[in-house]
Amino acid sequence: MELEDQTAVNPTNGPATAPPAPAVVESLIEEISQIPNPEEKESLMPSEKFDVDLVVIGAGPGGYVAAIRAAQLGAKVVCVEKEYLGGTCLNWGCIPSKAMIAPVERLNHIKHADQMGISVGGEVKLDFEKYMSRKDKIVTTLRGGVGSLFKKNGVRHVEGFASFVDPHTISVEKDGKKETLKAKNFLLAMGSAAIRLQIPGLEGGRDEGVWTSDDAVSAPFIPKSMLILGGGAVGVEFGYVFNGLGSEVTVVEMMPNLIPMMDADLGTELARVLGKQGIKVKTGATLEKCEKTKDGWKCTVKKGSDTETVQAQVVLLGVGRKACTDGMNLDKIGVKLHRRGVEVADDTLRTHVPNIFAIGDVTGRIQLAHVASAEGIVAVTNAISNGSKKMDYKAVPSCVYTVPEVAAVGLTQAEAEAQGNDVTIGKFIFRILGKAMASGEIDGFVKIVAEKKYGEVLGVHMIGAHVTDMIHEGVVALKLEATLEYMVDTIHAHPTMSEAVLEAFEDATGHAIHKM
Repeated sequence: MELEDQTAVNPTNGPATAPPAPAVVESLIEEISQIPNPEEKESLMPSEKFDVDLVVIGAGPGGYVAAIRAAQLGAKVVCVEKEYLGGTCLNWGCIPSKAMIAPVERLNHIKHADQMGISVGGEVKLDFEKYMSRKDKIVTTLRGGVGSLFKKNGVRHVEGFASFVDPHTISVEKDGKKETLKAKNFLLAMGSAAIRLQIPGLEGGRDEGVWTSDDAVSAPFIPKSMLILGGGAVGVEFGYVFNGLGSEVTVVEMMPNLIPMMDADLGTELARVLGKQGIKVKTGATLEKCEKTKDGWKCTVKKGSDTETVQAQVVLLGVGRKACTDGMNLDKIGVKLHRRGVEVADDTLRTHVPNIFAIGDVTGRIQLAHVASAEGIVAVTNAISNGSKKMDYKAVPSCVYTVPEVAAVGLTQAEAEAQGNDVTIGKFIFRILGKAMASGEIDGFVKIVAEKKYGEVLGVHMIGAHVTDMIHEGVVALKLEATLEYMVDTIHAHPTMSEAVLEAFEDATGHAIHKM
């Protein structure tokens, strides 16, 4: 509302002219009554224009966390999910794979119990039906937990596939029925799906013995033999699982090391340990072609100028994921897409459409569940408060859940050196520690990468027992820009596996006490 003569209604501004006519006064009163209360949150004001303040599309670890946080901030929230609450992480990724890893680790403990003086009578074997049933129960329990959290926080869950009508409107379809939702803001959290690489001769799906990670977590049987294409986290984790279940496993990775996105020393050590467990590791190699046989697949693996044939009942494709954006009309409403997914304008996680945000795998940035959760909190905080908080990607931990585990945060040695840093390296192996000897978990080491002049910690890299729980010491060190001086003055309990972290920090300064 704009008043041309404010002195007529506000005498404190100066002398008034002639008093306004009664009709004018009534009109002014009506207009004033429509002015919003400044103390009332704009996003919570009743509006005929929007059904809700925020619609989150996708209920994975990014989407469901974001929806709950938005509700905690006072917003009216709907979360749309086309399939299961929890997304890929809970239903086909992080959780079911870890539920498959843990029993295999226990099985191996029992098989080698005699090394600790324990005699186990009779044959030790795994009941595959109970094994998979336990995994399914864990998944359904956690899925139900997400639904309970939605109810507790007042988040409405809508099932179906969402597509945009305009930047403030979506249509949600399920089983031929459609619902239209209008929202002030949207958060894109649709996640990603496994890619089926085009290998010459390799055709078909799970029934033909061509699996993705989604198929592997619901495996109908234990294959006699398996070739895994890809030596990243997915490939090595399933390699550990099926090798432990009795499959003859070959892992093929085109890069020089396993887990190629991590420090090279970690990949080298992991290959050594997995090789001791019976897994055949072929790095610097490619799967050239496959031929269907009576018992599975005849696979031609090429390394340099040499080729060899690997027979496998199942080929598991563990390379690459694609953002789930198809059919949503994102390009038609102005959301920009790139080769890996949705493009965000900056680290506030806004897309190029100001009321639409994007997080997690769908952005093609860092495909980790905990990153998606953190991004979700930042995005909805900005959406609800019209803020400009930015994501900080400096201290993001990465974990691989083989046995031994692998964990890292910050720059690898190669990355730190490539950026022009004069680095100092600290390293300490677990086998020297009393706790490692006592528990029989002696494989692996901790490696520190630090800037030499001032001692700022640039990266922390670990392979060994329980390191996915220990890595957060490194996360905090990077987050707080800690130096070696601070870290070596931090007392660590004895006896613990974490003493290796202290010793590695001390080694980077040149005076590790227990280094042999």
